[in-house]
Amino acid sequence: MRAARLMSLVLLLQGRGGMTAAELAKELEVSERTVHRDVLALSEAGVPVYADRGRGGGYRLLDGYRTRLTGLDRSEAEALFLSGVPGALREMGLQEVAATARLKAAAALSPALRDAPATAAQRFHLDAPGWFAGDVPPPAALAPLARAVWNDLPVTLDYKERRRDLEPYGLVLKAGSWYLAARLGTRFLIFRVDRIGDVRLREPRFDREAGFDLAGFWAGQAAAFSRSLLRDVITLRLSPAGRRMLRYVADPAAVDDALASLTPDGVVRLAVESVEVAYSQVLRFGPEAEVLEPAELRTLVARAAARTAALYAGEEPPSSAGQR
Repeated sequence: MRAARLMSLVLLLQGRGGMTAAELAKELEVSERTVHRDVLALSEAGVPVYADRGRGGGYRLLDGYRTRLTGLDRSEAEALFLSGVPGALREMGLQEVAATARLKAAAALSPALRDAPATAAQRFHLDAPGWFAGDVPPPAALAPLARAVWNDLPVTLDYKERRRDLEPYGLVLKAGSWYLAARLGTRFLIFRVDRIGDVRLREPRFDREAGFDLAGFWAGQAAAFSRSLLRDVITLRLSPAGRRMLRYVADPAAVDDALASLTPDGVVRLAVESVEVAYSQVLRFGPEAEVLEPAELRTLVARAAARTAALYAGEEPPSSAGQR
């Protein structure tokens, strides 16, 4: 642990030219006294670090000194590509590896470019979790699964009261929820991480399928899941404005098929999850859509339109009985 901290201290000084004990303590998350001890240890080990006295002083490396510790190991190089998702790194327990990788990368830059990481961080930020997530802790299974994914280790885990032996291929963070893509026998499946119980890593390592594409696999699974929810079909007549609104109102998985069914007079067949869901969708069209089928939905929307018209006319609206 101390060796990693000493290396980080050297890389910080190399990358930034000079830092006070307070600045180093904040970066390394230690006390200033620990910083002073670490600097002394580096000096005794032959690293040319010295202290500038007075205003604007701090610790510096002798001009021209370059550490040879800037080479990334495999875990640091892989974690570096996730540096734009700090929350995900923290939940998987990889934040220290990524921090060391960023320091090494910054130390390798020329002096004129050393502020590039900070400059970019002030302009672009990816906030992956969904709104209203609060301070919900990550699933207990996430950290061991991340280790298994990084090291190609098979796992035995409990999922929906069943014990399963899996080969974990990847983790996906979707709207604040984690999912595991894993191979079970010859099939690739998706498991929601917060529903996974005990996880046990096993040896030896498994051989990954060379052609597996996590992003492509996830996109296909997500699209198939979305389509599986669309169990009913409604028929609408859309105005030209309604046709333009379709892509913003309907489920994305249903839009292309609906547009393919469009007739010259604006009639479309739209896949929906249920009549209840379709009711809220159709109301968003306002007067730009007429429900043709099913009759149940047509009646519901007609009643809502009558109540809205009465409301704006200053009249007593019809009874809301039967409204969704």
